[in-house]
Amino acid sequence: MPAYWVARSKINDPVEYKKYTDRLPPIFARYGAKILARGGRYQLMEGPDKFQRFVVIEFPTFDQAVACFTSPEYEDAAAFRRSGAGEVETIIVDGGDATK
Repeated sequence: MPAYWVARSKINDPVEYKKYTDRLPPIFARYGAKILARGGRYQLMEGPDKFQRFVVIEFPTFDQAVACFTSPEYEDAAAFRRSGAGEVETIIVDGGDATK
């Protein structure tokens, strides 16, 4: 069953943040990820107006999504945004309806 990264972000320093995003394509490819939404138009329907960028990435499995996020390669890339270039809230959720 697929799983999804769902992230909300606020970019504080676009130049440093780009150093993070430029490193992501080969990392995501290694874990079979498919970007479904990244940036682009959005409309906030409810909740705090803190974030300005939204990302949805599909992974083949929940375990692959977690492995990607916790990989040394991702940690190295994320260091650029974690140094203050951006603020991000990320969750990983299984696909499907688990309430059935």
